[in-house]
Amino acid sequence: MTEERTSPAPAWASLPGELIMWVLIVSELAVFGAGLLIFLIIRLGDPEGFAASQDQLHRVSAAINTAVLVTSGWFAARAARDAEHGRTGPTRVNLGLAGLLGIVFLVLKGWEYADAAANGLGFEAHTFFTFYWLLTGFHAAHVIFGVGILALVAIRARADHVEAGAQFWHMVDLVWVILFPIIYLLR
Repeated sequence: MTEERTSPAPAWASLPGELIMWVLIVSELAVFGAGLLIFLIIRLGDPEGFAASQDQLHRVSAAINTAVLVTSGWFAARAARDAEHGRTGPTRVNLGLAGLLGIVFLVLKGWEYADAAANGLGFEAHTFFTFYWLLTGFHAAHVIFGVGILALVAIRARADHVEAGAQFWHMVDLVWVILFPIIYLLR
């Protein structure tokens, strides 16, 4: 009798969801990470200017938005769990709540953007604001895209699709949880 040898499964085989979603998530995190790294390096050359610019932001609104996105991530996780157990109704409700909170985030962010623009805090106001607009704007685009993904996966509410949508949404949450302290709080 001969022994059959099996090779170990690749590391990514144990990841939940689809490999392509993980590739997308890692690449998006790399882009945000590079932007934040450049922001932090440039900040070293003008800490006073960055601090003065940062003082013009709405920290309370940003903190509320942090709670909004983290809560929406919780609803997305509940949706993934419900989909895994075949509970279509609760899956759709939780996806809807996650998406609705994404819209709340965008409304608050839109108010913040409108106020900054009205106060002349555009790209050219200071290097801080160049990065503020680029990083938070790129994140807002991901929120818009994520709300769309959540709406699409709610239509069929298949467990694998909901898992992929929740994965993307958690990446959006994670990026904000990193952006918030660096842009709004770090001195």
